[in-house]
Amino acid sequence: MAGKRGAARTEKQPDATPAQEAQPIALPPEALRYLEFVRVEKRLAARTLALYTLDLEKLVQFAQGVNQPLLALQNAHIRRFVAQMHSGGRSGRGIALILSGWRGFFTWAGRQGLVAHNPVQDVRAPKAPKPLPKALGVDDAVRLAEHEQPNADPWLEARDNAIVELLYGCGLRVGELVGLDVIATSDAHSQGLGWLDLEAGEAHVFGKGSKRRSVPMGKAAVAAVQDWLAIRAQPFGGAHSPRLAAALFVGRRGARLTAQSVWLRLRERSQLAGLTTPVHPHMLRHSFASHLLQSSGNLRAVQELLGHANITTTQVYTRLDFQHLAQVYDAAHPRARRKPQDD
Repeated sequence: MAGKRGAARTEKQPDATPAQEAQPIALPPEALRYLEFVRVEKRLAARTLALYTLDLEKLVQFAQGVNQPLLALQNAHIRRFVAQMHSGGRSGRGIALILSGWRGFFTWAGRQGLVAHNPVQDVRAPKAPKPLPKALGVDDAVRLAEHEQPNADPWLEARDNAIVELLYGCGLRVGELVGLDVIATSDAHSQGLGWLDLEAGEAHVFGKGSKRRSVPMGKAAVAAVQDWLAIRAQPFGGAHSPRLAAALFVGRRGARLTAQSVWLRLRERSQLAGLTTPVHPHMLRHSFASHLLQSSGNLRAVQELLGHANITTTQVYTRLDFQHLAQVYDAAHPRARRKPQDD
């Protein structure tokens, strides 16, 4: 467990003060024995071992602050240390990683008969606040969708335009997008692939939990896909070319486009369109949901369109909507703009 935890450890420790740099904390013998154990038995990398050492130095420093030997620390002490780190600005993830290191030390100490119980066992880090999904403003989303690059390859331009219209206009996940076929077939159905019905203006996709759903396509999305289908097969000599996959979106060699390729193309397109934020596929899905909710206020409909099994997953977009309303209020309402007079 120590090796796995260490491999993912990237958060930096807080900068040391000059006094700490001049007088490094001396670790007790049991801590040094543990570090030797993980170095030899777990074969930790030098960087990971250094992080474990820093965590133990922090624990020793805390123990000195409450006048307790390292092995005499109790559950209440550890909880106190967690509270101190949290109030000092340490993130929940950073605290969790430190606790993991401490827990490993006391687990080892228990096996050596040095402690009767592990004081870190039931201590958990504070939960990190769930960040709001990143969504584009309406103007930026439209700007990206309508962007035209002069002298661009018409084949790539048509493909990328259709991709943006489906991601933003239908709220598709990138996996659902690249899983679309040109037409519906029994083989595609058994493989969990989707398709478009342009005549009906619907996208049939295979989403999370192996659930199929149908999403309406707007006129812009239908037109963009039609423009793409008109030239999709040209580089391969026709739609029946053996080099051309059945996928709706293909790359230069005719194979199904990958999610990573869509990420890269969207990032490039957003930069060319002059957007300050690099755009990724899920950002367009978030934008679809946020803008739809702002206009309609129909949370249940947005849930169905996104394919969320639980409406609580969709409710995060109400926070985005409230943010938008709060910004409008702050910018427009006279009581919001007026600064209170000093007494």
